[in-house]
Amino acid sequence: MTDHQQPSGAVAGSGRTRPVIGPDYLLAGRYRLDSKLGGGGMGAVWLASDTLLSRKVAVKQATSTVDLTPEAAREIRDRAMREGRMAAQLNNPHAIAMHDVALDSGEPWLIMEYLPARSLAMALNIAESLPPDEVIQIGAQIADALTAAHAAGIVHRDIKPGNILVADRGSALGMVKISDFGISRAKTDTHEENSAVITGTPAYFAPEVARGADPTEASDVFSLGATLYTATEGQPPFGIDADSIALLHRVAGGRIIPPRKSGPMTATLLHMLEPDPARRPTMAEVRTRFVTLAVGKNGNAGSVINHPLRAADGQVPFWALRGSRVPGTSRRDERIHGRTMTGLPAADTATPLDRVPRPTAASTTPAPGPAPRPTYSPPAFETKEPKSFTAPAGLPLYLAIGGAVLLLLIVLLLVL
Repeated sequence: MTDHQQPSGAVAGSGRTRPVIGPDYLLAGRYRLDSKLGGGGMGAVWLASDTLLSRKVAVKQATSTVDLTPEAAREIRDRAMREGRMAAQLNNPHAIAMHDVALDSGEPWLIMEYLPARSLAMALNIAESLPPDEVIQIGAQIADALTAAHAAGIVHRDIKPGNILVADRGSALGMVKISDFGISRAKTDTHEENSAVITGTPAYFAPEVARGADPTEASDVFSLGATLYTATEGQPPFGIDADSIALLHRVAGGRIIPPRKSGPMTATLLHMLEPDPARRPTMAEVRTRFVTLAVGKNGNAGSVINHPLRAADGQVPFWALRGSRVPGTSRRDERIHGRTMTGLPAADTATPLDRVPRPTAASTTPAPGPAPRPTYSPPAFETKEPKSFTAPAGLPLYLAIGGAVLLLLIVLLLVL
């Protein structure tokens, strides 16, 4: 790690300078910025070129320290270093790789693998829900990466559709990877920047986290289950609510809307979404179950793990291909899916919904969860067929006689 100084502009009243970040900026003397891929409340992500190794990388800028006190600035730098060290421990084909941590003019940057990809959140903007056989493969691959993370003592803490990427072109086409260990934390790390804030996305919180408990491996299992549930059902297990606090109370209650579209993965999902964390499977058990669902008890796990995602026809699903049209995304989409831009492997999309106040003692009692969604059956209306009419056999004769009598009466009236 190096601390590289660049020409910069003065910051009024601060006595410090802020580098002018933009295209062609040479970060830490090595990484030349190309274009901004996206960003959020805790930083921006840029596509850049590693001038030393001649490869594309994604670089994430942590929150600026320019206007902070020396103590707060040191806190930010230490947090970035912890994030980099934790992510660098992972060496899994289904996790975005961390290449380097750099300081530029005292500002921390994370240098990561660049994966041109479409997030699962974006997929759900194309297809309202995904087939269970595709979601089973996604579950197996992401569970494989998180099993490695848990073995290294790392809890992700923000698993959601926006952080699951599927490569949409190139040699990695169809590969599934989890990104954004930006708020991950080692189990042995007791440091918290703000103990009054819960970091993550409420729609995918485990109930115990919504009640104020620290995230654990078991809460990662729940969040992955909630993410996969959303992929098959089209909405999170606790429904949708623009009010993050109201949603948080529903999550704390732990009563999910029963899944109806998940098919063979239903039992595994329900086990992952157990309200009691002690009753949930481990991430390694989750991986085993999804692999078995994908290939059978005696199947080859290698045909799922470290293998491109495949649809029923054996091809990469249409929603993962670069050419698939992505409709405009609304704030509702962001609230539901935690949407991440294409090729944004580690953006910290911390919106107001992503960092909510930790419940106080008065608010930690679980609120009643939503009642299971009733199954709608249209009312049974009686359908009556029109009655058929059959003419009597002698009707033509009767009509002829009647007509003759009527004609005779008319003639007599005229004569008289």
